[in-house]
Amino acid sequence: MSSAVSLRNIVKHYRRGREAVEVLHGLNLEIAEGEFVSLMGPSGSGKTTILNLVGGLDHVDSGEVVVAGAHLENMSGGALTRWRGSHIGFVFQFYNLMPMLSAAGNVELPLLLTHLSKTERRRRVDAALEIVGLKDRAGHKPGELSGGQQQRVGIARAIVADPAILLCDEPTGDLDRATADEILALLQQLNRQHNKTIVMVTHDPKAADHAGRQLEMDKGTLIERGMVVA
Repeated sequence: MSSAVSLRNIVKHYRRGREAVEVLHGLNLEIAEGEFVSLMGPSGSGKTTILNLVGGLDHVDSGEVVVAGAHLENMSGGALTRWRGSHIGFVFQFYNLMPMLSAAGNVELPLLLTHLSKTERRRRVDAALEIVGLKDRAGHKPGELSGGQQQRVGIARAIVADPAILLCDEPTGDLDRATADEILALLQQLNRQHNKTIVMVTHDPKAADHAGRQLEMDKGTLIERGMVVA
């Protein structure tokens, strides 16, 4: 099975005042196409840094970042933006929806950066909303939707361009248990039926249990099933 994500000997620092703090030190991670991986760990352990590197939102200090066959460490900002729009879908904890737009309008936003016709954009929006079970709410604005429905809109927006990889940052962190389980079941459906590779950061062990593989970050070190892997 091919790798969707390959992080090799990753070193990443951030500045804290005059001090350089090493967040990731020699990290290695391989995620196969079609995997659903959860990533847990305390705040500051490097979880979100990994998501940002995989999504091309941040750069390494050293090492290789190969995602969907592209070497991101060698790409310019403009090339990364174009690549990201075709290959990566983001799902956020607080939905990040535009309050003045309908559900359909929010889902369509990533497609406005493409050369697709209005008819094709509408077809894709309808398909994405149908997958998440909200086609009948297409005309509703975020304020008219529940938290779970807003997150479904966020997921529809993430998949509307048919990316290979979904990066989910605490996607159930703002939801009650029952609604969170519905969202996690939807992510499992996208993984199993639509072959989306999913990397999910979470603090919730019950959410992590929905993934096929569970990893944990501890002070920049990656742990899997109690064994240090990098």
